[in-house]
Amino acid sequence: MNPILDLTEISQKIGRLFIGGIPGPEPDDQTITLIKDYHLGGIILFDRNIRDPIQLARLCKDLQMVSLENSGLPLFLAIDQEGGRVARLKEPFTQFPGNAAIGEEPNPEQSALHFASTTAREMSLVGLNMNMAPVLDVAQPNMDSHLAGRPFSHDPLLVTTLGKIVINTLQQSGIMAVAKHFPGLGKSDLDPHLHLPTINATFEEMESIHLPPFAGAIEAHVSAIMSSHAVYPAVEPGISATLSRRIMTDLLREKMHFEGLIISDDLEMGAISKESGLPQGAADAFDAGVDLLLICSNQSHLLASMELIRDKVLKEDIPYERLEWSLERIAKYKGRFLYPPKKISLKAVKEYFRNIEA
Repeated sequence: MNPILDLTEISQKIGRLFIGGIPGPEPDDQTITLIKDYHLGGIILFDRNIRDPIQLARLCKDLQMVSLENSGLPLFLAIDQEGGRVARLKEPFTQFPGNAAIGEEPNPEQSALHFASTTAREMSLVGLNMNMAPVLDVAQPNMDSHLAGRPFSHDPLLVTTLGKIVINTLQQSGIMAVAKHFPGLGKSDLDPHLHLPTINATFEEMESIHLPPFAGAIEAHVSAIMSSHAVYPAVEPGISATLSRRIMTDLLREKMHFEGLIISDDLEMGAISKESGLPQGAADAFDAGVDLLLICSNQSHLLASMELIRDKVLKEDIPYERLEWSLERIAKYKGRFLYPPKKISLKAVKEYFRNIEA
């Protein structure tokens, strides 16, 4: 065990690696404890957390206040706002038909720009700062229904072009973009929420079809890339991409030169929880090169995962330098997008949505 590490300090450093879900529309005691005592890195919000724009703005304001007062660090406040089927912000937030519909528009570039600029404005207004979008999977025949309507196109070039527009527009407006699901889920015939899919693509096929949109995202300086939970036998047989050092580190970091944040998809999905389980899946993902670990529902899983990673760092099963690398990247992106902390004006929210409804 490394004797120089203070237990509280190490727990709080490891807490910064996690983005967690919360149970309801207001900050609860357990969530406040996670932020105050463990310095939780961020929170992802779902339908269960959102009633209306004013309540959402108040929630974001309250959560940020707890974090800033206790750690001095702002939270990543994330949401899945792809448009279409996957959109947590319902009316009166502006509704969009989704990526596939954008890709089929006569002027898809203009539609992508309109989606991203409006979404960024409305997210920023209520205090959100990270969008788990765009989806950069390339649509394929026999694609699983959980992806229906979510990829822009079956054409890698169009996916790349529209993805870059969304990334640039979101980020120029102060919203971090998250490209997903690396290295491409378009060939999946199973839903990773329930099962562990295998993507039977050769590496040549991956290079020509599935990887180019992510290379485009890296060119656009995307803040973060989300891992796919599928297995890619052409790169590493039998291991989910999220848990694969060959994919997260060797391919994404070293071969493709990605310097931003790597975020796991939700580690509670069946593809991980049924196979490795939590907290082991979280520790394996971190060891493979993932910076931010996403656990969207059960806060007991979150705590257990923090504890296992802390124990592995203390025992030097995971090098302390590995922790420092991720913390440096997290600090860099919080510095770039979350400072100075945004002032959330409930008056401005009321005014904007009153005008929208009119």
